[in-house]
Amino acid sequence: MPTDEERRQIEEELKKAAFKQGACVDALKIVQRHRGWVSDEIRGVAGMLDMTPDELDGVATFYSLIFRRPVGKHVILVCDSISCWIMGYETVREQLKRRLGIGPGETTTDGQFTVLPISCLGACDHAPAMMVDDELYLDLTGERIDEILEKYR
Repeated sequence: MPTDEERRQIEEELKKAAFKQGACVDALKIVQRHRGWVSDEIRGVAGMLDMTPDELDGVATFYSLIFRRPVGKHVILVCDSISCWIMGYETVREQLKRRLGIGPGETTTDGQFTVLPISCLGACDHAPAMMVDDELYLDLTGERIDEILEKYR
């Protein structure tokens, strides 16, 4: 069930939507912002949207940035587009693995970081790129990755 605050924020989104189902992605993002991820307990949210839990789950599982299992405090999205591959994706991936001890799709044992691939961050002219939480980092090198990670410790 959504908390009172989640319910209030979802109701605000519903006021902007032409129809209730049209607010489903925003509702999922609200739940995720409060909880860090979207659990299977989405019945209450589905009811607010006049959707079945299965319909809402279908939306949640379609979007790669709606997390359906717990993630770390900081989510690192590593661009694996062709531009980033050509410009050094493997260096980025290996440096993250060295520093954090995890690969794509994994979370550090202390729960601080989750590394996830993403198909494009829209920064091809500054590849390779990654995003930590909402901060975009461009022109990555192994040394830059170390500096960036220190900011999140």
